[in-house]
Amino acid sequence: MKGIVFTEFLDLVEIKFGLGMVDKIINQSKLESEGIYTSIGTYSFSEMLQLLQHLSAQTDISIDGLLLTYGEHFFSVIKKTYPGLLATYKDPIEMLSSIENHIHIEVRKIYPDAEFPTFIVEEKTENSLIMIYKSGRAMHHFGLGLMNKTFEHFNSTASIVLEKIKEDGTEVKFIITKN
Repeated sequence: MKGIVFTEFLDLVEIKFGLGMVDKIINQSKLESEGIYTSIGTYSFSEMLQLLQHLSAQTDISIDGLLLTYGEHFFSVIKKTYPGLLATYKDPIEMLSSIENHIHIEVRKIYPDAEFPTFIVEEKTENSLIMIYKSGRAMHHFGLGLMNKTFEHFNSTASIVLEKIKEDGTEVKFIITKN
C-alpha cells in the first residue's frame, strides 16, 4: 500500500483526534515501519489494518465509519494533487465509470507499483451506475467516501447503495443513482 495512504490517514487522525491519538495507535500497533511513513514508500496493508483497528477501539467508531470519513478526506488530496484529472470530467457518473480505465491508469504513471481495487461497470446510464468493487483489502467504505465527495465536487447528490456480494466485503456492488 502506498505511503500517501498512510501519511494522509495519520494527518486526518491528528486533525480529528489530536497528535496524542496518532502516537497512541502507532504505539499500540506492531508496525514493521515503526509508524514512519513517506508518501512515496510502500507499506504492508496489515499496518493500515492495525492502525484502523486501534483507532476504532479508541474512538468507538466502526472501521467502516473511519474508512468512510477517510475516503471523504482523501478526495481533497486527489483534488489538490490531480486537478487536471478532475477537470477532464463534467459529470460524476462519467468520472466514476472511468475509475478502472482512466483514473487508475493515470495514477499508476506516478505510482507504478500501486495496487488498486478493481471496479467493473455493470450498467451505466446518464443518471445511474452499477459497479462491482473487488479488493482483498475490503476498503469499500473508503471508496464510498470518495464517491460521496465526487458528487459534491460536481455540485450534485446521489443515492449510493452498497450490496455485499461476498460477506467479507472483498466484493461489493455499488448502486448509484444521481438525484
